[in-house]
Amino acid sequence: MAGAATGLGADSAHRLAREGARIVVGDIDGDGAKRTADTITASGGDAIAVQFDIADDDSVRSLVSTAVTSYGGLDAVHVNAGDMVSVRRDTDVVDIDLDVWDRTVAVNLRGHMLVTRHCVPELVARGGGAIVYTSSIASFTGEPQRPAYSATKAGINALARHVASRWGRDGIRANAVTPGLILTDEIRNGLPAERLDAMLARTRSTRLGHPGDVSGMVAYLMSDEGAWINGQVVNIDGGTVLR
Repeated sequence: MAGAATGLGADSAHRLAREGARIVVGDIDGDGAKRTADTITASGGDAIAVQFDIADDDSVRSLVSTAVTSYGGLDAVHVNAGDMVSVRRDTDVVDIDLDVWDRTVAVNLRGHMLVTRHCVPELVARGGGAIVYTSSIASFTGEPQRPAYSATKAGINALARHVASRWGRDGIRANAVTPGLILTDEIRNGLPAERLDAMLARTRSTRLGHPGDVSGMVAYLMSDEGAWINGQVVNIDGGTVLR
């Protein structure tokens, strides 16, 4: 798990552990990663925490090496990291601070590539496996703000297709999930009720998303039941985007 201290990543780590996976919880927030891992082990699961920086090649290499050393190999990877501080400063292409653009690319796109390049050889050595990337419906919808976020999420979709095309016949499945608004604790507590109501009105559903909607799809795509799904971008948004 690359990015699993809180939010959707943590929920996916818990879901995969309940399904019997042994989890390496990686995050730049080392304390948060440890809390997630400790909660999993307290519930009878098997998890360890690793502090790492997805934007740093050596740090990513060390994360993957720790997973292989600790558990004897690598079978599945969920890449979920993002720099949410930069998102709040992601304005438009005329006004955006170039440091914000570069940081977003470094984490959301280059970082996902780094995890991929270090994981693929390990997955091939095991006879195959699954990679699931967290993208966003912002990669499709077009927004007046957040150009760096949207562009990098679209790049993640392309990355998943590349991996599926290049290594699919080696047994690797690579897919991306594109959540809409998911009510993590941070979002639920940070948005006023009228904003949530307005967002619900834009969906084709009776409710907004829950973290379990995403973690359930992540688990499915990593499972044997999802073995015939490769190179796909799966919307999890209550019908906000139709394609």
